[in-house]
Amino acid sequence: MTIPTIAVSPMGAARAYAQVAGGSGDASSGGFAETLGRALQGIVGAGREADAQALQAITGGGNLTEVATTVSRAELALQSAVAIRDKVVQAYQDIMRMPI
Repeated sequence: MTIPTIAVSPMGAARAYAQVAGGSGDASSGGFAETLGRALQGIVGAGREADAQALQAITGGGNLTEVATTVSRAELALQSAVAIRDKVVQAYQDIMRMPI
């Protein structure tokens, strides 16, 4: 399974950075830490939902299709989080290797 990449032009990245640095970004979006926190809460929520569906199926209730769907959704969320983490670590390592 491959994760699609999103192409961003250097000018688009510069404009986005200028918006955030200048404070003209969307006030409702919060900062990077808040966005990351919301994303992690979504991943944890998907895992808890999958656990609840699986428990319900084990006890005799629930629908097998719903269980498979929620488990797959939780697995995809975890795989995406790991891929993003790997990219962040790679970017940090690249920055640390740059000569001053």
